[in-house]
Amino acid sequence: MQKQDLKQLIDAAERIGVIGSPSSTTELALDILASAVNKKLVGELALFRYLQDGLPHYAMGQITEITLRNVWHEDPTIRSLIRQRGKIDTVSERQDTHAGEMIISAVFSANTEGYRPSILGTVPSTGTPVHLADDAVLQELLSPYREQLFYLGHVYGSRPLLPLWFKHFDTGPQGAGEAYHLGIFGKTGSGKSVLAKMILLAYARYPKMALLVIDPQGEFAKEIKGEKVPGEFHLPTQQIIARYGKPTRTYSVQDLVLDRWELFTQILSESPFFEQLSFPKGENRDLAAGALSDKLQRANVTLKDLHTRESFNKAWGLLGNETVQKIFYRSDNSRARFQAVYAEAKPDLFYTSYWLPVTQLFREDRKGARKVEQVLYDLFKLDADQRPLVVVDLSVESAQTTQSTSQALPLFGDNSHSQEDKSVPLFWNETIQALVIKRLLEGIRTTAEHAYQNNRSLNTLVLLDEAHRLAPREDPGRDEKKAVRGILIDAARTTRKYGVGWMFISQTLSSLHREILEQLRIFFFGFGLGMGTEFKALSELVGGRSKALDLYQLFRDPHSAFDTTSREYSFMTIGPVSPLSFSGTPLFFNSFNTVEEFLSANSFQRAKT
Repeated sequence: MQKQDLKQLIDAAERIGVIGSPSSTTELALDILASAVNKKLVGELALFRYLQDGLPHYAMGQITEITLRNVWHEDPTIRSLIRQRGKIDTVSERQDTHAGEMIISAVFSANTEGYRPSILGTVPSTGTPVHLADDAVLQELLSPYREQLFYLGHVYGSRPLLPLWFKHFDTGPQGAGEAYHLGIFGKTGSGKSVLAKMILLAYARYPKMALLVIDPQGEFAKEIKGEKVPGEFHLPTQQIIARYGKPTRTYSVQDLVLDRWELFTQILSESPFFEQLSFPKGENRDLAAGALSDKLQRANVTLKDLHTRESFNKAWGLLGNETVQKIFYRSDNSRARFQAVYAEAKPDLFYTSYWLPVTQLFREDRKGARKVEQVLYDLFKLDADQRPLVVVDLSVESAQTTQSTSQALPLFGDNSHSQEDKSVPLFWNETIQALVIKRLLEGIRTTAEHAYQNNRSLNTLVLLDEAHRLAPREDPGRDEKKAVRGILIDAARTTRKYGVGWMFISQTLSSLHREILEQLRIFFFGFGLGMGTEFKALSELVGGRSKALDLYQLFRDPHSAFDTTSREYSFMTIGPVSPLSFSGTPLFFNSFNTVEEFLSANSFQRAKT
């Protein structure tokens, strides 16, 4: 009954052509019917029915190109007449033949158990009818997997919804059995951030799957908190995740407590503290920060108490010690110059202006603040009924406070009162951001290795925005950024078997480190990669499928539309992300450009794990 129903649905679908010649198992030629020559066919999802090994099979793929040929118009004599008349009624148009090219992406065989994946092991005979796939056909064909399907948009340039699936990284129902690494690429404004949020919601359906977003720009944090973000597409992310019952936690820079002396040493060296004591950036400043950190630890000062005036006084006194000074300034002249600056400096002002903004990062009694170690512990609690979605907002804005009492103070002058009890802005820049990301990545890797040794999968997806900045192909220069890149490259190679997958979001392909690209399993390519080095990198990843690349180059800039409602956010995807792409061929779709479409297409029921 099931097979007959599908046959009836296909017969009722619009017929656009027949299998033509020459055709092969990798690319089929279509002879387009006269009734369909005026239709937009490029990008359409088409299918046909044929027999293979005595069983009905259904092959499906997207049309990548339409060509027109009129052999009479190619004759020199006819061309001469056309030159004079412009058109010959008996030849022009009437003798036109339209041919299409179709790349098969999925084949299903029908048996008593339903529909199972198969391959195109033979070429159907010429004249085999080819129909346009519609939602009814797709729903029937994929009916056994209905609960697993998720929709991000429509088939490119068409109306049917493109079925996708995002499986969790553990075993069991709807599980992939291993982690996948994903990549989303496209120019600014290509829709990649919105697409990433929709994919995040797809994975959020699974109670036993944890999600971590490392957010250098703060966009995802605003979305999760229900705040308005730039753009016209405002997903109700907070409400949808709440409907799943999945807890969400957002940590800003103000909420994170750093927990390593190594971090304190590096951040203090990066801060203006030593610069104002005549230390230029370089070896001497690093030596001074290291020596001061070491001496404070020996004096039993704890990280959580670094912000106190007592700890500062110890640090200040150590800097005035000649034995300590000899560690970072070996010559008498250098020490004398430092002593002169040190003697003129006002400790109160150095405390409020340069010590507190650094040491507050390590203060545990800040309201709602948690250690990085605690954040990761809650994320990786495998026995929790509902594992959380955690967003770590590392943007510069999240480091600011409403009160900034210290910045208006003069550096040298009389001021004896302490401002320890007042709120100060935390010291924060890209280098400190890289150090904190490094701390998070090291914690993830260590936890994953420990879980693997105990035969447990972490079943976690880590989303990393602005990945090209954190793992560039070229030398990033600073040691902190080199360390972050090195950990990300290692994580892309090793954490998959631990059950940790990564989603890298980047504006470019060519600037992201090659070793990370090689480890990605699922790709989404938006507009903006069609020229120069970007297109070369894209060609290498797609594997030289010229017809697919030709179709990709037809993508329009979404912002070239006349208004926001007519914008098209087109993507090419490769990898095991759809039941229609298990042959590894690219699929093309337009993502939803209204929230209402996205909500109505997906039934937000809690998935079973």
